[in-house]
Amino acid sequence: MRVHVVSDVHGNAGALARAGEGADALICLGDLVLFLDYADHSRGIFPDLFGVENADLIVALRTARRFDEARDLGRRLWSELDVDRDTAIESAVRRQYAELFAALPTPTYATYGNVDVPGLWPEYARPGTTVLDGGRAEIGGLVFGFVGGGLRTPMRTPYEVSDEEYAAKVEALGDVDVLCSHIPPDVPELTYDTVARRFERGSRALLDAIHRTRPRYALFGHVHQPLVRRMRIGATECVNVGHFASTGRPWALEW
Repeated sequence: MRVHVVSDVHGNAGALARAGEGADALICLGDLVLFLDYADHSRGIFPDLFGVENADLIVALRTARRFDEARDLGRRLWSELDVDRDTAIESAVRRQYAELFAALPTPTYATYGNVDVPGLWPEYARPGTTVLDGGRAEIGGLVFGFVGGGLRTPMRTPYEVSDEEYAAKVEALGDVDVLCSHIPPDVPELTYDTVARRFERGSRALLDAIHRTRPRYALFGHVHQPLVRRMRIGATECVNVGHFASTGRPWALEW
């Protein structure tokens, strides 16, 4: 059995269409949407609406952790734009989802990332795509558990939930062979982004579940350039499956 795993697709529909080649199934750990590409400021919803110069500026503010100033800039830009904010974002997200979900092979098992909009997924997920968030699926005799979204941060991305809500989803999984999530467990080596030069939020509930239930693997993304991509916690192999938007290469799990 061979499964390919991707995360942080961020608009790379071309590579996503090829991600399932040679595999029995594809697992997608979220962040399909591209709002702003921190490596190429010309790509994404934000520069399409406000231009590359403003994208350069907001990336600089966020990278410097000047989040209040970044939000002030965002509010000013939206106030100057002759279109309703929610309508403009939803329209752009819909265009991306139409292309990205059409690229997913059958079968695909998917969960949400923190920049995804869960309410729109039922409109675009085809019969061959199973969406799970706090749910389990058996694939090739192994039990996979899925937890989507992220925890609350100053970035205020679309699908962030409280620590308590996130922990409840993890608890609902019970014992699994492979624990799949968008964000990593709360381990410094796994949550530090070496390019952004900051710690992303990891989940203590995921870490506790790894210690308690000892899955074979814990798979995740979210941190694009982690200090450590792979490490063992007890019996569990923890793997950042990579920033698929930039690599275009899925991570393979075989058994």
